[in-house]
Amino acid sequence: MLSHRRDFVRTLGLAAMACSSRKLFAQTNQIEDLVAANKILASHEVLDAYGHVSVRSDRDPQHYFMSRSLAPALVKAADILEYDLDSNPLAANSPALFLERFIHGEIYKARPDVNAVVHCHTPSLIPFGVTDVPLQPMFGLAGFLAAGVPVFEIRNFFGTTDLLIRDQAKGRALAQTLRNKPVALMRGHGAVVVGASLPLTVGRCVYLDLNASVQQQAIALGGKITYVTPGEGKQTVADDYKRAWELWRRQLTEPRP
Repeated sequence: MLSHRRDFVRTLGLAAMACSSRKLFAQTNQIEDLVAANKILASHEVLDAYGHVSVRSDRDPQHYFMSRSLAPALVKAADILEYDLDSNPLAANSPALFLERFIHGEIYKARPDVNAVVHCHTPSLIPFGVTDVPLQPMFGLAGFLAAGVPVFEIRNFFGTTDLLIRDQAKGRALAQTLRNKPVALMRGHGAVVVGASLPLTVGRCVYLDLNASVQQQAIALGGKITYVTPGEGKQTVADDYKRAWELWRRQLTEPRP
């Protein structure tokens, strides 16, 4: 009987170790993917020295991962920090943090369906946030834009500011403007892009940038523009950009042909 009890306890211990190992492996994969996302977005010039990308923790949905304050192209695994949804780092004596980390925490609070967030200052997007020309989908890979693209006007909430999301209140206001959409423009400041996964969100960022450039080209040509319809937009990108994600990950380590 005693032997059986020891075997049972040993089995429980091994099961607990296996579970812990799986969680650690999952976290390691998330961090590797987040590092890759930083570099992919930098290589596509969605992010430059500024902007940031985060991913919600698989282990604890009340936490998220994002790098310390650093140019995205330079991010390594050791630069990734874990935050709670109030955007406080869990580690003591953390290095310099992104000032606008509140964008991420407040969106994760408001949107349980969102598991990745990008804040960018991509130049192609700026004109659509400062004019009355709406950003609209030009082709299928940007069909998600057919859901509509709200514009966050910070003056409507806080008057004259430096346009930055410096605290939780401003992050909440941005999340309210985003509502259930995948993208919100920020007047004079760029955009926020969200999705249910990191590959999906990165793909949206890349094709959002391309779409904005193509739309400006079409407007310059003159004449009537036929945009992707909402019905068409719902049926696009069935693979969540997984093929593109695999290509972009490969290109980080292999030279392009």
